[in-house]
Amino acid sequence: MAGHSKWANIKRQKAVVDAKRGKTFTQMSRAIILAARSGIPDPTGNFQLRTAIEKAKAAGIPNDNIERAIAKGAGNFAGDGSQLEEIRYEGYGPGGVAILIEALTDNRNRTAAELRVSFSKNGGNLGETGCVSWMFAQKGVCIVESVKNEDKLLEASIEGGAEYYEMTDEDTAEVFTEVADLETLSQTLKNQGFKVTEVELRWIPDNSVEVSDDQQARTLLKLIDTLEALDDVQNVTANFEMPEQLMAAIA
Repeated sequence: MAGHSKWANIKRQKAVVDAKRGKTFTQMSRAIILAARSGIPDPTGNFQLRTAIEKAKAAGIPNDNIERAIAKGAGNFAGDGSQLEEIRYEGYGPGGVAILIEALTDNRNRTAAELRVSFSKNGGNLGETGCVSWMFAQKGVCIVESVKNEDKLLEASIEGGAEYYEMTDEDTAEVFTEVADLETLSQTLKNQGFKVTEVELRWIPDNSVEVSDDQQARTLLKLIDTLEALDDVQNVTANFEMPEQLMAAIA
């Protein structure tokens, strides 16, 4: 998982730049719409919606856009007839790397066609539902920055129902828990004075594929970039490990 975690960190560092692209605005707006539609359209009583709004604000999305997305999700936005649905696609990348794609779309045929082309042009193939999802388990993750005392982090994590944590940088940690316990963990960490900068659901691979060949690595990362660039795609997860030096050289 180390290689993929490193890649995730690189992507987070680019978040401020990426937020200037319409793609990110579309992604986050759709996440807000779905959250408002699947629960109450009030962030105080809807953890998923509250989290989506926090991410949108951190990315610099204007409040007007956020309010419009909430209204669309609640069905209160005049003239909006689009119906978004959440779909998970699965496939294989170069070297047999398992890939999960989470999408929000108003046209599943269009999305599937775009994904199929992206896979075929980059050394992979789109598979059937269930072909790789069995290799992953979904967890809740709190990203905590400015960690000064690991012992205190451990105590707060246990109190909040965490399963484990990993230090991804000198003072940054990722704290993992069951999906149902994510809100409790996030609030406990905040109450204990920790700086929780992001709260998310993440697919964690049970096993990984080592990618050390330069050409294979480049093709794989190009495939992931291509998938992430599609408007309907919200998130891409893969089960590869890659040496940090190779990752840095390509990135």
